Amino acid sequence: MKKLIVEVRMNEGAKKPDNSHVAYTPDEIIADAVECANAGAALVHFHARKEDGAESNEVDDYRRIIGGIRARTDVMVHPTLGLFHGARPDQRLSHISALAASDDLRPEIAPLDMGSNNLDFWNPETKSFVGDGYVYQNLTSDLRIMASRLSEWRVKPQLALWTVANARLMGVFVEAGLLKEPVFPVLFLSGDRFVAGHPATSAGLRAFADNLPDCRCEWSVLVHQANMLPLIPEIVSLGGHVSIGLGDYAYPEIGCPSNAELVGRVAQIARTMGRELATANEAREMLAA
Repeated sequence: MKKLIVEVRMNEGAKKPDNSHVAYTPDEIIADAVECANAGAALVHFHARKEDGAESNEVDDYRRIIGGIRARTDVMVHPTLGLFHGARPDQRLSHISALAASDDLRPEIAPLDMGSNNLDFWNPETKSFVGDGYVYQNLTSDLRIMASRLSEWRVKPQLALWTVANARLMGVFVEAGLLKEPVFPVLFLSGDRFVAGHPATSAGLRAFADNLPDCRCEWSVLVHQANMLPLIPEIVSLGGHVSIGLGDYAYPEIGCPSNAELVGRVAQIARTMGRELATANEAREMLAA
């Protein structure tokens, strides 16, 4: 059985009041990455943040974080893109471009969302929308530019698939030569409060798994705004990988654990099913990153 790649989605837009382990500062992100690597994670995804938790698009913050992580561990690094709303491809990729100019700081992975999606929040108790939501716009023409740039810089895209339609677009990009195999998609599942992506259920997962394009693929799964742990056995049995972390959910029902503690729980489940965790170097080989 092939080994399991565990990615930690460290912080995203999560807040400390929900879980005190959420990392904000570069030093906190570095320390968290090292703990996760020691627990068995092969890959860490992070957003640079300010002291108050606000998003940072400063390239110096990313340099400091990646340099600090690589000084202490060989875990693969996966910084986010920047300037999500209305920005052009080169703006969104500006810090990736700067980092890729140095082999010491070039990230192995960067995200690429394969399509535009409505992001709406819902309160199931009151049966009402929370806010007005927004459209997360990713024009296909922009994605073609971004895919070409990442290939040029030798940065592997993690392809965020929010729906089966996004998976179909990924397949077309492979056929067009815009993406190199093996591709590395992450399947986006979400809880009842975030009406985007597929539901965080076996049926939601299977809809993705049954409709992935015919190409070499190492797929992972994330669950936003819901507990991912109940789905881990099915993901492991299907041969997928796991992208889990406080950036997506605070896990209050199990005592608001740290990211490293979540990695430990995934490792325990996988090993009872006969699947060992991939090291960072084994993950690099599996993903050709």
